[in-house]
Amino acid sequence: MAEPFTLGINYWPRTKAMYWWQNFDAGEVRDDFALISDIGMTVARIFLLWDDFQPTPDTVSEDCLKHLETVCNIAVDTGLELDVTFFTGHMSGPNWSPGWLLDKNAGYASPACKQLVSGSEIVDSGYRNMYTDETALNASRLLLKTVVSRLKDHDAIWMWNLGNEPDLFARPPDGAAWVREMKAIINEIDSEHPVTCGLHNDSILENNGFRIDKVYAETDVAVMHAYPMYSDLAREPLDADFVPFTCALTTALCGKPTLMEEFGGCTVGPGQPSDVWEWTAYGQPRTQFMASEGDLATYLEAVLPKLVEVGATGAFLWCFPDYVEDLWDRPPNKESKHERFFGIVRPDGSVKPHASVIKDFADTNPTIQPAKRTIKLDITPDEYYADPQKYLPDLYKSFVNQ
Repeated sequence: MAEPFTLGINYWPRTKAMYWWQNFDAGEVRDDFALISDIGMTVARIFLLWDDFQPTPDTVSEDCLKHLETVCNIAVDTGLELDVTFFTGHMSGPNWSPGWLLDKNAGYASPACKQLVSGSEIVDSGYRNMYTDETALNASRLLLKTVVSRLKDHDAIWMWNLGNEPDLFARPPDGAAWVREMKAIINEIDSEHPVTCGLHNDSILENNGFRIDKVYAETDVAVMHAYPMYSDLAREPLDADFVPFTCALTTALCGKPTLMEEFGGCTVGPGQPSDVWEWTAYGQPRTQFMASEGDLATYLEAVLPKLVEVGATGAFLWCFPDYVEDLWDRPPNKESKHERFFGIVRPDGSVKPHASVIKDFADTNPTIQPAKRTIKLDITPDEYYADPQKYLPDLYKSFVNQ
């Protein structure tokens, strides 16, 4: 019998965003999870903001652990499972660093860092590289051991995740070696639940220390995060072939079926047409396509069956909420204005049209299928990563023409 095609959502609360662990509201989580389940999704991906969970390198916050247990209990009550993501890290534009990792003399550990947040405030500092700093490595080991030991037998756990687009927080000398060690720590405690690492489109575009072939040789599951509105390769901002292409290419590079762990789009208000916003973000001019709610629903309706066609194992939307206006002057929403409007629910809690697309698709009981559209690489991964830009346009053209 074919396995279910898993539908899920990346979760932050609508009224709390990245500040929910400090201002935990179990009632809000319960209402949100009930809605996610009603829409037809079965997994919520949650993020353990590193700064909150590890206030010092040799401790793990007991308050956050209790809140995490409560989230797990609510998930079971509402029929959901959890993709638990450690070492967050990079999120929605800024990087969020534990205070003990800050170092004014260190600079940023990734060239992609646009803004640094620590202790819930924007800070003027650098930070040490978590993949080479021994204090950070020991802290990472402690966090994994503590959380996994506590929750390995909980019915809510679906998968352990070693990061969210981790190259954006820090570039490692050897990301696969780090993943191998961290996965081994988890497996010593929990050999039942799969382990992944949340890589994104940049791991296709360049050798950023987290090569698809090498990292996913170490993990149980391959995942990808992709958005055509951020890509020069896509033919248009809502190119319905782009997200399936990144899944197919991930599979071609690593030999494993791929979960589309993050995709979606930001929208303008109800009844407004698609638009292009322009503003200054992090001191630089920013141009961003903003879809109409109807156009995003049409896009999603096209992408979901295409993901099944490439043999993907599931699809997780980014993300659950648009954020309430009280959060717009705080990171990440102050500079990343489009991040305010990525949800399946609006700031007032009402549901956007593409939630109905998800529900209708879920009602068909989709299953994982053998790939009908594939990418055949006539080169080795080493040759590919020597110059990805040399190969990507032709690979995409060939994929689209299938």
